[in-house]
Amino acid sequence: MNRLFYSLLFYFTLPIIILRLLWRARKAPAYKNRLAERFAYKLGMKTHGIWVHAVSVGESIAAAPMIYALQAKYPHLPITITCMTPTGSERIQALFGDKVYHCYMPYDAPCIARRFLKKLQPKLAIIMETELWPNHIYYCHKYGIPTILANARLSQRSAKGYSRFPHLISPMLNSLSWVAAQTQAEADRFIQLGTKAEHVSVIGSVKFDVSIEPSLINKATDIRQQWQTNKRPTWIAASTHAGEDEIVLEAHRQLLAQHNDALLILVPRHPERFENVYELASQYFKTVKRSEKAPVTNNSQVLLGDTMGELLFLYALADMAFVGGSLVDVGGHNVLEPIALHKPVICGPYLYNFKEITNQLIAEQALLIVNNSQELFLHLKKLIEKPEMIAQMVEGGNHIMQRNKGALAKLLKEIANYLD
Repeated sequence: MNRLFYSLLFYFTLPIIILRLLWRARKAPAYKNRLAERFAYKLGMKTHGIWVHAVSVGESIAAAPMIYALQAKYPHLPITITCMTPTGSERIQALFGDKVYHCYMPYDAPCIARRFLKKLQPKLAIIMETELWPNHIYYCHKYGIPTILANARLSQRSAKGYSRFPHLISPMLNSLSWVAAQTQAEADRFIQLGTKAEHVSVIGSVKFDVSIEPSLINKATDIRQQWQTNKRPTWIAASTHAGEDEIVLEAHRQLLAQHNDALLILVPRHPERFENVYELASQYFKTVKRSEKAPVTNNSQVLLGDTMGELLFLYALADMAFVGGSLVDVGGHNVLEPIALHKPVICGPYLYNFKEITNQLIAEQALLIVNNSQELFLHLKKLIEKPEMIAQMVEGGNHIMQRNKGALAKLLKEIANYLD
C-alpha cells in the first residue's frame, strides 16, 4: 500500500468513520461536538507557532512538562495542541486553559491535511509517542515544516503491523526530522521500518520527568482529614476498562471482609462508562460520586472518580494504586504518575505498551503483577498489613524515577535547534 492508495481508502471509509463517531456519541455526546474541527474548519488559532499533537489523555499528560517549558522559553510563539478524543480534549483544557490553542486533529485525508497546515503554518510540528498520520506528515515535509516524533514508542506488536505496509510506512518515517525514542529497542524498530538512522536518538521517556506540585499533596492531605480517611486503608483502581471493574470490585469485597474500613477509589478510563460503573458498584457497595462533591463518610465504601482532569489528585488520595488496562488485553496505562506520588503500584499482566518501563519497575520490586481478583486482594491485604513492603516498593520506584530523569532536557535541547 502506498500513500495514494491509502488516501483513496481513507476517502472511501470517511463516511464510516463519521458514522462510528456519531454512534459513539450516543453514550458520550462530546464525540459529536466540534465536528467541523475534524475537517479543519472553525479552528480559531494563531499561525506561525508550535503544533503539538497528543492523541489522548496519556499523551497530553506526557506532553505537559514540555509544553510548559516551551511556553517559558518561547512566549512569543503560540502553541496549538490537537488530540483525537473528548477525554484528551478535556484534559488539555484542564491542564492549560486558555494559555494554548486547541482543536481536534483533522482527519488524515489529503485535502483536509493541506487545509489544516495552510491555516496553521506552524514553525514546528511535535507528535507525541506514535500517532502517525501519513498525509499530515507528508504535507509537513512538503511545506518545509520540521516534524519531531517525541517520546516515541513502538511496541513489537505495532512494528509488526506497520511492517505489512512498507511502501506507505517507510516514506512517511523518512519524512520525519527527528525521532526521540524512549528505548534502544524502539529506536531499532523505527530504523528497521525505514527511518534514517541519523534521524533517530534514544533519550528515554519524558514521563519520568513528571513534576508533582506540593499544593496537590497538601490538598489531598486536607481532604483526607476532612473525610476522616487518613487512617482508613485507601486504594485506587485507575483507568479501568470494561471487564476490569468486576475484578476490582470482587477484590474490594474480599478486602472489606478483612479490613471493613477499606475505601476504594474507582476511576473508569472512559467517561461514557461512568454511569454503568456507578450502577455496578452501587449494587454491592455504598458508593458516592466525586462529581457530586459529596463528602466521603465512614459509611462510604467506594468513591467513583467520574470527573475529568483529577486523576493525579485521586492518586494522591490513595495509599496504594492499581493501574488498569492491564487485566484485560489493552496493553496497560501510565504507571509513573502513582510512582511519582510515592505509591506502591499493582498491575495486571497485559503491559506491552509500557514493557521497558514496567520491566525496570518489576526488577526493582516497585511493581506487583496480578492475574485475577484473588491475587489482587492478597497483594492489597499484604501491603496494608506490612507497611515495610510499601516502603520497599516506594524506594524502588524512586530509584527508577531518578535513574531515568533527563529525557525532557534532551528533548528541549533538540527542539531549540529547530526554533532558535
